[in-house]
Amino acid sequence: MAKQKAASGKDNPHPVDVYVGQRVKLRRMAMGLSQEKLGKAMELTFQQIQKYEKGANRISASKLYELGQELEVPIQFFYDGYGPEPHYAGGFAETENEDPFMELIQSPEGVQLCRYFASIKDPDVKKRVLDLVKSIAETEGAGKSA
Repeated sequence: MAKQKAASGKDNPHPVDVYVGQRVKLRRMAMGLSQEKLGKAMELTFQQIQKYEKGANRISASKLYELGQELEVPIQFFYDGYGPEPHYAGGFAETENEDPFMELIQSPEGVQLCRYFASIKDPDVKKRVLDLVKSIAETEGAGKSA
């Protein structure tokens, strides 16, 4: 398989490397870990974690195994949803016909919202938060159509 070249002549990261990096970032954020904290746990710099997450640096098999251990997921997690199958979820950067739910959970704010919402124990408080978010969304939607 030929390497992909950018207009500048430099190699582009392989799409699988980008996808795996995005899955690392998604899981790291879901766990509430900073790049620095994950890097320290793996004896790497936060810059190296950053490069992994962008797909700029390829993750070796041993590091992928360690990432799975540190992020408490099986290695398959990093590849889930990637491929030509009919259920292909696409890359995180794709916006065409984007599923709003997938867009939410792939954003830093969405990950934080889900994590903090899940930590609310009182069902009445959860309902009030949901009502608030629904009201804001409806107000914003009405403003766009006006």
